[in-house]
Amino acid sequence: MTAPVADAGPGPGPVHGTWEPAPAARWEDAFLSGNGTHGAMVFGDPNDDRVIVNHHALVRPNGSADARPPALAGQLSDVQDRLLAGDVTAGEDFTDGRPLLWVQPFHPAFQVRLRRPAVQRRAYRREADFTTGVVSADCDGRRSEVFVSRADDVVVQYVTAFDLAAEVALDHRLPGAPSDLTVGHSSVLTPEGALLTLRARYPGSDLAYTGVTLVVVTGGRTRTALPGVRVEGARSVLLLTRVRRHTGELDALAEARELRALLPDSGGDEDAYPHLLARHTALHRPAYLRTTLDLAAEATERALPGSELLRRPKSPALLERLFAAGRHHLLSAAGMLPPRLTGLWTGDWDTAWSGAFTTDANLNLQTASAAAAALPEVTEAHAALVHGQLPDWRDNARTIFGTRGVVAPAHTDGESGHIYHLSREYPLHVWTAGADWLLKPLVDHDETRGARDPRLAGALAEVAYFYEDFLTRTDEHGHLVIVPSYSPENHPANASWVTLNAAMDLSAARHALRTAADYHPGPDAERWRALADRLPPHRVNSEGALAEWAWPGLDDTYDHRHLSHLYGVWPLDEINPYDTPELATAAHRALELRGAENDSAHGHLHHALVAARLRDADRVAGALDNVLAGDYFHVSLMSGHYPNRHVYNADAAHTLPAVLIEMLIQSTPERLVLFPALPAACPTGQLRGVRTRFGAEVDLTWGPRERTAVIRPARTVRIDLRTSSGTRPLSLRAGEDCVLSLGPQ
Repeated sequence: MTAPVADAGPGPGPVHGTWEPAPAARWEDAFLSGNGTHGAMVFGDPNDDRVIVNHHALVRPNGSADARPPALAGQLSDVQDRLLAGDVTAGEDFTDGRPLLWVQPFHPAFQVRLRRPAVQRRAYRREADFTTGVVSADCDGRRSEVFVSRADDVVVQYVTAFDLAAEVALDHRLPGAPSDLTVGHSSVLTPEGALLTLRARYPGSDLAYTGVTLVVVTGGRTRTALPGVRVEGARSVLLLTRVRRHTGELDALAEARELRALLPDSGGDEDAYPHLLARHTALHRPAYLRTTLDLAAEATERALPGSELLRRPKSPALLERLFAAGRHHLLSAAGMLPPRLTGLWTGDWDTAWSGAFTTDANLNLQTASAAAAALPEVTEAHAALVHGQLPDWRDNARTIFGTRGVVAPAHTDGESGHIYHLSREYPLHVWTAGADWLLKPLVDHDETRGARDPRLAGALAEVAYFYEDFLTRTDEHGHLVIVPSYSPENHPANASWVTLNAAMDLSAARHALRTAADYHPGPDAERWRALADRLPPHRVNSEGALAEWAWPGLDDTYDHRHLSHLYGVWPLDEINPYDTPELATAAHRALELRGAENDSAHGHLHHALVAARLRDADRVAGALDNVLAGDYFHVSLMSGHYPNRHVYNADAAHTLPAVLIEMLIQSTPERLVLFPALPAACPTGQLRGVRTRFGAEVDLTWGPRERTAVIRPARTVRIDLRTSSGTRPLSLRAGEDCVLSLGPQ
């Protein structure tokens, strides 16, 4: 059995978990565990113990699996001519007339239900321990523990009680489940206890998924009670569950043999759970604990249940816990693939926006802390998505634009990387910046670890090939023009969506070409840098703001949730207060003018990330206040897309740790910025284990009278150090700690 949540009571350190005094009444409030492939949502009801099982591969066929990008290459030249000639609606014809088609929607598998005779609850507590990934519930001598093993890729549930009696079954009946889903159950007694299977075939498809649960019973007796089994008089029940998506029939007995092989060879049945937990914890715990945040919160507030702490939006203990929860959930959602819009979890078949990977902002924001917060597991999952879809990206470039190279989609279900989700209002097929944004975290990872991935080098070259073929038009000054161009998901006040020289597209093209050149020295590099140098500069509009479209005459639309035009500020380093102060001032003015539109959580936190890069602590604090006071977080500490917890969505939960890091420390391969945007509400604290892009680990400590940074470089390097007192060069030697005392803020 596991220990209680680490530091759950009053004590000197932050809480690495959360707890509640009542079971989850809604699936949105279920505590979460995951290993990046399987996910588990745990309700913790002692009388009806439910665990919703998720799997990254579970996407429902909707007719889009074979969809291909629109064949528009033959029309490209004409639409370019018309846009350059001033026809602001010409891009509306750049389509094949298809209706909007969503990617295949993500959905839950089923719930594992363990029903017990109803008793009146007295003492009750459910916990999520982020250091182990274990979700537990205690009630009157009954205990349930659930985790998803990183070592063995299995959902593990262990239930103990005196004279345990329960019915165990796999139940597909979840909200939104298709009425014509073909479902079959099997229940077979085994020497360990029983084997349960649930097979579900999608309507009108040869695709299916099968769940297999091995039931290991200690003591008592087990008998079949379709669709599951009934256990009586046992001391414990161990459930091992996996899900497979497949065509045809799955060999459930082979799956059962694999599950049985996870049990230890020697010892009793009760040795199996600690054996499985130890194997998992050896991987999960060190990953989670690499980076920690302590804001010196009051011990009494740290001890509160999450539901109570959420009612105290000004509490440092809330920021501590959301940092911890966001880090745990991000790690748990990333493995086979990076996190979806819902992370790795949903309790409803009708997931908003198909539960897709949305790459024009959401995925990139969610994974923003991966390099700095020492989560290479997240970056590796991100890389798996990218490299697995490059062939489809090539199809996009060839079919839509008639070019070599690659163009990334704005939406993907994780299977197809083809661009087919598009409409007049969302002409996502003309968005060319996506490949650069999706490759940027992989570049950051290479810089952090000090080695270059040859797969990434190849992908960067393909992005450069695209721009070589695509950038053929020039303006009256001889600058290259990006046409057609699109700024997700906005349009000029006086023009249609498809237009020219979106600021994001310009920044992405420059960055992609120069980064590809860095990875490929020689003639290619010279050619790509020369191409980047021919792109036009950013435009500053009549209000002193960085214009969202650098084409003269296009007016800005300020009230929008996306901040695509400030891509050069964050995540890129193109615009910053040190090298480009005038552009940084214009970018800051653009940020001041930006509205929040529909109060999407990702918009507020994107705003905070840009503000942190521009050293605006008050604006960072304001954006955080909007999210913390806007009722965005469920009791599970997973978030909603809108205020009042509307639409289950991982954007706020996964992005918030990145904001807290960016306000304290920023780095490039040549620069370290310390305490750039520390809000007044965080006067004291410690941030440990941050990684920099010049190959060092940094610990920060700050208070009203002193700020300290301990730098542990893995490489010998000379950088510029930026603090509130100015700039100076700093020489670091590999293996030698450097301690900086910075004085008061």
